[in-house]
Order: sequence, then structure tokens, then C-alpha cells
Amino acid sequence: MNGIRGKSTVTRIIAGMLREAGLVAIAKSTGTAAAVINRRGVDEPIHRRGPATILEQIEITRKYVTPDVDALVIECMALKPEYQAISERMIVRSNIGVLTNVREDHQDVMGETLPEIARSLLSTCPWNGTLITSEQNVEILAIMREVATERGSELVVADPDCVTDDEIGRFDYIAFKENVAIAIVISEMLGIDRDVAMRGMVRADPDPGVLRIKELAIGGKHVTWANLFAVNDRESMVAAMEKLVPYITDKTTSVGILNNRADRQRRAMQFADVGVRDLSFDRLVTFGAYETLVTERILENGYPRERVLNLGDEHHPSLDEIVDRMILQQPTSHHQAEQMLDYFESVAAPWAAEELEQADESAALTSVAC
Repeated sequence: MNGIRGKSTVTRIIAGMLREAGLVAIAKSTGTAAAVINRRGVDEPIHRRGPATILEQIEITRKYVTPDVDALVIECMALKPEYQAISERMIVRSNIGVLTNVREDHQDVMGETLPEIARSLLSTCPWNGTLITSEQNVEILAIMREVATERGSELVVADPDCVTDDEIGRFDYIAFKENVAIAIVISEMLGIDRDVAMRGMVRADPDPGVLRIKELAIGGKHVTWANLFAVNDRESMVAAMEKLVPYITDKTTSVGILNNRADRQRRAMQFADVGVRDLSFDRLVTFGAYETLVTERILENGYPRERVLNLGDEHHPSLDEIVDRMILQQPTSHHQAEQMLDYFESVAAPWAAEELEQADESAALTSVAC
């Protein structure tokens, strides 16, 4: 399982589909939280004693893949193309390979352009097997077909339009047709009934980083919180934001949080561009590192200074200060992001539903984390 976006979700829903069909399936995901999804569909967290290494794939296989296991669904954990190649050729040796999509991310190790990134990701293309993708870029598909042919594999392109709105609406998180389409292709290859496949996908526990919408009341204001911290490229962010359109009205103050990791300066600058050029926010908040650099870039893009709130590592605000400035005072590090996630998941949640009906709708706010 490889790709820039969606591979953790696809890993989990494929494993869920296989379990629902009566197969013994083990999955390993290295998404928001590294875990093995055991044969019962339960997450078993992976506790590492040191830095992540592809040798982990061998350890997981030895521990979990017993003779009665029908399928191992395993997510690629390597970034460097040479490590991806070693993992596929010498460890995984997949029969069915998945490359979800190709986006501009990890350019420091995968290449500057989409074709270069595609060839890096294709290091995990199987030999004499099947490669499945939901990528729709014609230029990238040509490269995929070339590499698959060289390895004696067939390329199958999953069509997102084969997934109905009713099917995508069955998930209790915001799911993407591109991901579900890949699983449907595999279900057809294996002869799994579509109803069975969909039921298994829906029942599978999602990655903790999936897009969920949370509505709550804070200080008399109706807040819609969308956690997009796991999205790290422009195209996926734009697609995710389109999913939020139904939640935004003419009474909504939209707030975008740029959460910048200290080890991702390049990405921080990219999202300073995306937040202004590709998306539309009434306010932008900086969390984490590189606040001065990111703010300068935002202003260079023409964004008004008075609409930027700096609440990251250079200011070290308390959680109360963050909530007050980001929500209560509005007209309507990585550490800061973790505080907000904990707040929305635990502190605000218990009383949010009860007070929503009393919230001041004219002070609505949508908080989106980039």
C-alpha cells in the first residue's frame, strides 16, 4: 500500500472488507498512529524502541502471519525510493499493489515534480501481479502503466464515479470516493459481494487522522471543528475543503490553522501559499514553528496583517489564551495543535451537544486545521 494520501484509510477498509467476507486478514498501518489491525479488527499499537525501520515489516509478519492467515494488508512505511524498493522486492513481495495517488509531498526525498514522485512511489509496484490506483492524472497514469508493464504487472485504474453518494454517506467520517473505489476493485477481483464489501469497509475502525466534523458550543458560539492536520499537500487540502462547504454559511467566520512542524520548513512555506492563494479564510492562525517566516509569506501573498493570529512556539500561549483569542475574541508548535485536539475531543465535547441549540448562530465559526 503506497501513495501520498489515503493509504492508511485504504489499508484499513480493505482489511475490514476481507474480514467481513470471512477471510482471516491482518493489516498494518503507519498513519497517524502506527498499529497492527489484528484478525478481529482491533488495533494493537506498535511500540518502537528506536527510529522506525523497514525491518519492522519482517517483525510484524513473523508475529502475526500464521498459516491460517489469508491476507496481509500492509502499508509502505518508507519514504526514500531505495528503501521502498528493498521493502517490496525483499520483504513484502505483494501480489496486489496499491498506489492511491501522486501528490506534491516529501519532495526532499522523492523528487521535485509529480512524474519524479510517481517513479519513487512505483518502487513498490509488484512483479507479475496487479497494481491498482485511483489516480486520474493522464501523465502519471502513463508512467504507472510503463513501470507496471516492465514488471509484468497489470495496471487497474479505479473509477471514483463507481461509488454512489449513498455508499459514501454510510461512513461516520468524511470518506473519499477515490479510496473506496480502490477497495471495490479488489472486492471484484476476489469475488466478494459488493454489499458485503461495503459493510466491512464501514465497520472498519478508521485511522485517527481521518476527517471528522465536530460541532460544539464555546462561549455562546456555535463552533464547527474540522481536523485536517493529517493533510499535507495542496491538492488534497483543496479536496478536503470542498467537503466542508455544506457547513459554511454567510454567518460563518472561517479560521484556518497552519500547524507547522519544526522538521518541515518547506511544507510550512507551501501552506502559507495554499492558505491564501487556494483557500479562503476570514482568519489565519499560526501554530508550531516558523511563525515569523510563515507570517511574512502570508503577508507577501496579500493577506491582511490584522487577520493573522500568531499562537505558536514563538508565543507559547496557554490553552485558555488560544481558545480566547481564536474563538471568543473573534467577530463571530505542534504542541498548540495537540492542545486544541485534546480540547475539542475531551474538554468541550461533553457539554457541546447540550448547548448547541442555545448558541449564538450569528457568531458561528468554522475552525479548519491545515
